[in-house]
Amino acid sequence: MRSIDGFSLALYEDYYQQLDDTGRDFLKRVRSSVQRMGILIDELLELSRVTRGEFINEQVNLSAIAQDIMRELQEGEPDRSVKVSIAPDLLADGDQQLLRVMLANLLGNAWKYSSKQTQASIEFGAITGNNGTIYFVRDNGIGFDIQYVDKVFGLFHRLHGVDEFPGAGIGLATVNRIIHRHGGKIWAESKPGKGATFYFTLR
Repeated sequence: MRSIDGFSLALYEDYYQQLDDTGRDFLKRVRSSVQRMGILIDELLELSRVTRGEFINEQVNLSAIAQDIMRELQEGEPDRSVKVSIAPDLLADGDQQLLRVMLANLLGNAWKYSSKQTQASIEFGAITGNNGTIYFVRDNGIGFDIQYVDKVFGLFHRLHGVDEFPGAGIGLATVNRIIHRHGGKIWAESKPGKGATFYFTLR
């Protein structure tokens, strides 16, 4: 993949003007496909790591992690207007590295799927359920049809086109496996055009 990426980039930089429109289009398609495959490989490797890696149990400040993640997202797209609400001092017992990956995927999705809103809103909080704390990530983005909720946690299942929203369809499968490693569960509520809320427990 690196070789294809490298030589196609050299072709783009050194010979682009010598190609006709059809050749340029083919070259753009090659580079786009290589880059998507690179992302897919990286995400599959991440999925393998979270499934098989060492589990280090400790108390984790989920609020602090969420704040770091949202700060990174905002620094990457400083022109976006996003109302962010993160409940303070949400603590959990678990593997800090895995929980960071999990929150990065959930908050990253909320950031991505609310990108078409003039005033996007993303919230990370918690409620008390019958069996303990239930955490949630909520956004006011594009949402999805709840009848397909089981598919969103499977590998390579996407409910929106790659051209509309980038991604490989692995993020929520990774989230699902991390939460299962923590003895928890995850579920979602959503309506098309009405945003989505992902709830999860840890143990």
